[in-house]
Amino acid sequence: MDLCPIRNVISRFSGKWSMLVLCVLSENAATRFSAIGKAIPDISPKVLTETLKGLEVNGLVRRRVYAEVPPKVEYSLTTLGESLMPHIGGLIEWAQDNYPQISKKSKMS
Repeated sequence: MDLCPIRNVISRFSGKWSMLVLCVLSENAATRFSAIGKAIPDISPKVLTETLKGLEVNGLVRRRVYAEVPPKVEYSLTTLGESLMPHIGGLIEWAQDNYPQISKKSKMS
């Protein structure tokens, strides 16, 4: 059991695709699976499904299924997910500001 709250919480949304999915969902009130896939074209459907399930289990994403044929499914941020977005936004801003410096250092290694 991980007793470190920082590591425990951050690990729930820090996967390779999780932050990108959260960003896509933050731009729309409700988003269909296919629209998320189009916004992140290099994610496979299987990985997108796994990422959405993980974010849903952790309370950051809501999945709503409409009783239609074929079934319509939409994803959106929960209140908890929405409260995370300003912090992710700050991280995105920091990454954009510091990318040249970090990119240069990784090429030197």
